[in-house]
Amino acid sequence: MRHKALFKYTVIFLAVIAGSIIAGSFYMLDFALKPQNRGKDIEGSCQYMYSQYPHLKPWADSLKQVHALKDTFIQAEDGTMLHAFYAKAARPTGKTAVIIHGYTDNAIRMFMIGYLYNKELNYNILVPDLRNTGLSQGEYIQMGWRDRLDVLRWLDIANAVYGDTARIVVHGISMGAATTMMVSGEPQPASVKCYIEDCGYTSVWDEFAYQLKETFGLPAFPLMHATSTLCKMRYGWDFREASAIKQVSKCHKPMLFIHGETDTFVPTWMVHELYKAKPEPKELWLAPTSVHAMSYKDNPDEYTERVKNFVDKYIP
Repeated sequence: MRHKALFKYTVIFLAVIAGSIIAGSFYMLDFALKPQNRGKDIEGSCQYMYSQYPHLKPWADSLKQVHALKDTFIQAEDGTMLHAFYAKAARPTGKTAVIIHGYTDNAIRMFMIGYLYNKELNYNILVPDLRNTGLSQGEYIQMGWRDRLDVLRWLDIANAVYGDTARIVVHGISMGAATTMMVSGEPQPASVKCYIEDCGYTSVWDEFAYQLKETFGLPAFPLMHATSTLCKMRYGWDFREASAIKQVSKCHKPMLFIHGETDTFVPTWMVHELYKAKPEPKELWLAPTSVHAMSYKDNPDEYTERVKNFVDKYIP
């Protein structure tokens, strides 16, 4: 009888543990990929950006006055409607920047980089809203992995909008930087000449495991494994395959890596692993004292100068 009771309670205990892991994986997946999303707040994003970067409003207003800042939409293969802003340079040019935003951000929250290229460097710009942000549809945030396929579509749109002379740099921040690196490992138009990634993570697995420990004090096993499996079942991809480091290892086009030296959201050690994995040509700039995604805000002049020096080498 005692053995039967022990067996019964062991089964109950294991069932409770399994149920907790399953429930936790559902919670974690929705917490990560369906968060409270400020990127859906267009007006709030405008107000925030104009308060943080006062020079953006006169620039955006001047583009609107001459009908230079426009919207475009494309339909993805699964029927999802995707949105982007685009603007031509003040003087005709084939130089073009495709600019990718970060986690729970949107295209508007990348207008400071749009200003850098369009106003200061005389580039055409195309700034997409990734899925489930801004004016793009989508049920969940894709952490850059599925987004890379949408960005490849946007590269074709950039070629169509700006013509056969288009010479493109892809520039992303945070999740947009991971997206940029994930794009870099795919076959793509010859018009893409170089990439700039600013504070991107090595892989979705690494970033989520790091955040799980930092935010909840939990180890990767077993919750990460269960959640990654659930993501595969629900969305068709898992956290390990969504790897920027594997993608950059296949990229032979030039890439500039930027990271804040005091970044604790995407820890700075990640950029060193990414830089090591990327074949030449490549460059690295660590912004002193900057936390996550603040390298431009903290160092606008140096950031602009480093971007200019880099793209001028590969986009004449």
